[in-house]
Amino acid sequence: MSTKLLLPNRYKKFGWFILVPASIAGLVLRYYDFDANWMHASVFAFASDGFPGNATYFGFIETNITNTVIGSLFILGAMLVGFSKEKNEDEFIAELRLSSLLWAVCVSYLLLLLAFLFVYGTPFFDVMVYNMFTVLIIFIVRFNFILYRNAKTVPDEK
Repeated sequence: MSTKLLLPNRYKKFGWFILVPASIAGLVLRYYDFDANWMHASVFAFASDGFPGNATYFGFIETNITNTVIGSLFILGAMLVGFSKEKNEDEFIAELRLSSLLWAVCVSYLLLLLAFLFVYGTPFFDVMVYNMFTVLIIFIVRFNFILYRNAKTVPDEK
């Protein structure tokens, strides 16, 4: 796997600095139905349903952007964490990165298939929202878990 598209290692710490608070804020937002009142803004929207019969296409709308900010920060942080080079980027790490990404996509779509088969109605919308983030989450967890496990079992080759 070519590392030309990976970010320098220094972005990984910055990514964790964004990802952890965004994850906590996302969980708080989801389970405590918290919307910051001060986060109302006029934003450009390709499409918005608004009130019945008042759909807006390619125009400005007034809305609370709490979900948008937290979701964007989560994605930015996860991308920085997941796609920054390791300090010692070698062939093993490149192969592990590729296999973890493949594994994450397969598991994510298997979970989505199960949701299509067994989840209906409004809970399916929740599944779709979570599914936006599962590939990155599974990739980061698996990649770092295997790196951690490998560091524990394999002594340094110095």
